[in-house]
Amino acid sequence: MKPARYPEPIAMLPYIGKWTFIACLIAALAGTASALFLFALDYATNWREAHRWIIWLLPLAGFAVGWVYLKIGRSVEAGNNLLIDEIHDPRNVIPLRMAPLVLIGTVVSHLFGASVGREGTAVQMGGTLADQLTHIFHLRHAERRILLMAGISAGFASVFGTPLAGAIFGLEVLAIGRLRYDAIFPCMLAAIAADQVGMAWGVHHTHYAIGAIAPIAIWSVAAVMAAGVLFGLVGMALATATHAASGCMKRYIPYAPLRPMLGGVAVALAVWWLGTRYIGLGIPVIVESFAQPVAPWDFLGKFAFTVASLGSGFKGGEVTPLFYIGATLGNALAPLLHLPFAMLAGIGFVAVFAGAANTPLASTIMAIELFGPQIGPYAALACVAAYLCSGHCGIYRSQRVGLLKHRLPPVARDRGND
Repeated sequence: MKPARYPEPIAMLPYIGKWTFIACLIAALAGTASALFLFALDYATNWREAHRWIIWLLPLAGFAVGWVYLKIGRSVEAGNNLLIDEIHDPRNVIPLRMAPLVLIGTVVSHLFGASVGREGTAVQMGGTLADQLTHIFHLRHAERRILLMAGISAGFASVFGTPLAGAIFGLEVLAIGRLRYDAIFPCMLAAIAADQVGMAWGVHHTHYAIGAIAPIAIWSVAAVMAAGVLFGLVGMALATATHAASGCMKRYIPYAPLRPMLGGVAVALAVWWLGTRYIGLGIPVIVESFAQPVAPWDFLGKFAFTVASLGSGFKGGEVTPLFYIGATLGNALAPLLHLPFAMLAGIGFVAVFAGAANTPLASTIMAIELFGPQIGPYAALACVAAYLCSGHCGIYRSQRVGLLKHRLPPVARDRGND
């Protein structure tokens, strides 16, 4: 091997300087976009709560968003899956119109009362804005992959206020069982800086009071792992149900704008019957699940509203509804498992997300960032259990299987081949 011209630390300086500049630029773009989005989301939510009659216009809003995407948004309709596909197989720079389309579509969804989240919007905006730098800096395919991953990390971090979880999410979400360490520096820097940019714009994130943590003992560990299995099954069920609903709608309703219109009718009628507890982000109910016992069927209500909204084509994300489902389910399980309800609500908050997104490391780190380091061991156990028990499907269709979660023993494989 030919000796290096410079010592390795010195040779790395141009790389570090280049990606420091690019990552900070991505952070400025993604953090600013997320701040604008969060302010618009707060305004839309407050307006809807003050004028609840607007839910009856949800079918028309769904039709309008579906029509706009049909006319000018077909190439970006895949959303997060398009970003993941472009990282795996780089082809074309993502059209800039993805960012304003998903921002407006998500705000409209929340304004009129659909049950959707916000991570999808922030991730798509971060990835889209980052990808516009490809031509400016004349980046190759391998460098473009890193650029997109940094944009994903920056968007996730800035919308939730969890910079380390955002960085790991961008590395972990692409393939089950694999991390992309070639992008670890840009993703870390972009996520941390994007979170700071959001706060500089005045963004405030919700605080969750976790309260007392049960001491580590045989029973508490076993109970948390058992709960983690259930959290994983619920996460898998949500991903499967949402994909099935979407596929069914596309099969039987070929005209795209009619799908969210019919979904809007279903959601509006359900709100008339059950009230507004299960629409929007549901942050007040999540906070409530940390403060007092909630109805044991709340997680089912949010589950059904989310499947109806996302499966019919409303824009947004899946993660905040997953937080709601996990927190309320954990709250309901706490008395059965003899654990503090706030503690198990926090564990469910991240573990259902870990199972549905196949991101146990990012979810564990998110728990530590949101609830403190004391919950770390329990969150890790629950997130890993949820990840292992959620199968190889997930909320992101383009996520690939880098490494199987488990392998059948040789005897079982032989029998399966008979």
